Amino acid sequence: MRVWAAAMASIGFLLGPTACALAQATPQERQQGPAQDQKGWTGEFSRFALHGQLTNIWQYHPAFRSKYQGPQSLDRANHVNETTDVTIFAGVRPWRGGELWLDLEMDQGIAPSNTLGVAGYVNGDGAKVGKRHPYTRPQRLFLRQTWDLGGERTDVDPDINQFSGKQAADRVVLTIGKFNATDVFDTNKYAHDPRHDFLNWSLIDAGTFDYAADAWGYTYGAAVELYREDWTWRAGLFDMSDVPNSKTLNRDFSERQWQAEVERRYKWRGQEGAVRVTGFLGHARFGRYDEALALAARTGGRPDTALVRRWSDKGGVSVNWEQALSKDLGVFARAGWADGAHESYEYADIDRTVQAGVSMQGARWGRPDDTAALAAVLNAISPEHHRYFAAGGLGILVGDGRQSYGAEKIVESFYSLRVIKPVTFTFDAQLIQNPAYNRDRGPVVVFSGRLHVQL
Repeated sequence: MRVWAAAMASIGFLLGPTACALAQATPQERQQGPAQDQKGWTGEFSRFALHGQLTNIWQYHPAFRSKYQGPQSLDRANHVNETTDVTIFAGVRPWRGGELWLDLEMDQGIAPSNTLGVAGYVNGDGAKVGKRHPYTRPQRLFLRQTWDLGGERTDVDPDINQFSGKQAADRVVLTIGKFNATDVFDTNKYAHDPRHDFLNWSLIDAGTFDYAADAWGYTYGAAVELYREDWTWRAGLFDMSDVPNSKTLNRDFSERQWQAEVERRYKWRGQEGAVRVTGFLGHARFGRYDEALALAARTGGRPDTALVRRWSDKGGVSVNWEQALSKDLGVFARAGWADGAHESYEYADIDRTVQAGVSMQGARWGRPDDTAALAAVLNAISPEHHRYFAAGGLGILVGDGRQSYGAEKIVESFYSLRVIKPVTFTFDAQLIQNPAYNRDRGPVVVFSGRLHVQL
């Protein structure tokens, strides 16, 4: 309640002067808005923005082969599941270059097996906290400050968590508050948003990117970006959960994560491309798989990393590439590595990953606002991580009680159909071989339908 009160008080404080200014403006000023100034920053008619979105996802998987079931296995029976989230995005410009955003989100529904059973999980818009009845949380509350360093200026269209205006090529951007680390890091034009493109967790981000977050994917922290010509450097510090996969964040940043990224933009045969290298290093109470196995061997029972947690560091690195081949055709790829000796903490049970895909808009068949895409991903874990699962250990998302190891292989395709301007409907299919790295289970086919409305 204190967070809600503070958020609403901040918005009210910032919108108050705006409302007074609007009341005093002439009809022509209210219609046209203030003119662009010499710095290229364009104030909008009201200095505030309001957007909304609704995403409803239906998923079905038929029954599949499974020799046994564990506590965190994907249910082998056929299932129909549904998740819904509705978000209001409220923004205000308190001063030149500043943006304050508050995102209020309503979630409802339970994803297949309540977000368990596959390392590359099948619903990127489904939170780890599934509930049958709607509940609301303020998921983002952050300030973004941009400093203009000069260079060519381009138009920026209004969008979710983004004001319209002019944007300098060379700039510094500071984001601070509560947000998702992947709002800034590991972005990709073709595979990053489960409301618009792929659904699988290990396609929308590098599966090894164990970024700091609560169970909904958000955290407190700060990120700074420096844009100079064709390069961007990013760095961030974020609060981690109090324990792995927790609803609760650490209170004092003693468990924290540093992130860094370098991006190089270029053109190949006149088409835009980009390469990003992202690294992270977390400092927290991590458990080691080998120590959990050794303890279980001495005491009996299944291994549990919670029994051997101590202060240590865990890191990883990934490479992210995107390349347009034409105005309506693009390809992308990612590869990632994470420390497989320490337990996965926030995102997914993945130590090695590689993915590639292609995305095409529908201009060639007379549907320019439609998108068809296909991608494949290969996920793997370290030898000690495998031994931990084989002995009955549980991870963030998986744990069959046993394991006949095989790399997790996923193929996903979708067709996004623009119904009318604010509404799209997506048909999606995922084929998963060796779910949870287990050759004794699957393959699994998951069919999805996604309705998305964005205003």
